[in-house]
Amino acid sequence: MMSDNIQTVTVLSKTTWTPNLFSFTVSRPDSFKFTAGQFVRLGVNPSQLQYYQQQDEASSDVSDAALNEDIFRAYSIISSPFDEILEFFSIVIPDGAFTSQLQHLQVGDELLLNTMPFGFLTLARYQKPLPKNLWLLATGTGLAPFLSMLQDLQTWQDYEHIVLAYSARSIEELAYVDKIESLQEDFGTLVDNPAKLIFIPIVTREPVEGALAERLPKLLLDGTLQERAGIALDTDSTHVMLCGNPDMVEDTKETLKSLGLVMNRRGEGNIAVENYW
Repeated sequence: MMSDNIQTVTVLSKTTWTPNLFSFTVSRPDSFKFTAGQFVRLGVNPSQLQYYQQQDEASSDVSDAALNEDIFRAYSIISSPFDEILEFFSIVIPDGAFTSQLQHLQVGDELLLNTMPFGFLTLARYQKPLPKNLWLLATGTGLAPFLSMLQDLQTWQDYEHIVLAYSARSIEELAYVDKIESLQEDFGTLVDNPAKLIFIPIVTREPVEGALAERLPKLLLDGTLQERAGIALDTDSTHVMLCGNPDMVEDTKETLKSLGLVMNRRGEGNIAVENYW
């Protein structure tokens, strides 16, 4: 029997960035509300996907009992809290029970959405210091919650500068760049005295003109990131959020602490991280 919190949503579109990286949009239940930066649990029943229904019914894949069960995983929402659809960004984990099935998504497929949002990687958590400079540091699909925040007008209203540093291994994996580069015009122009968005792309495994090339902890430690942004990491004016690869989150968090910033607890402090991986 399905929980009251579980609703069926329909896949509306799918974008493939690389063989292991894709995005998709689904319908949004009318009653579903969330705060920018939060995540939800999405469920898939592989046996219900068109991909499997189109296979030869004699195929061992289709007859596998494991395909006929609901599998859930946490996903940050890319969409603005005010969008009519929900967008998600996913990596394919080769042996992952969930993503190895989700890569077969087609328009019209149905997924399950747990309509109770989770997570505290939200700007409301910051009480002190007061909002001035916001640093959003992401690797890979960790970009998702930050795109949601940057499509919320409140973010543009509350801050003076927003630095989005987004790291990927290759230029192909640096997804959503066109969207990022249009955010200032699409959202910043809708408020008085909007924040200035400073986008810093980072590509670590191939040379790319205009992109930095080292891992985030090193770029912070030697001051390269701060120099590119043109903003110092002052403890009395800085909010920093981290999301992405767990090793990056841990290493970058420790680097920021070594630079004098402190974890945000009970509303006070500079650094906030999300650990749902």
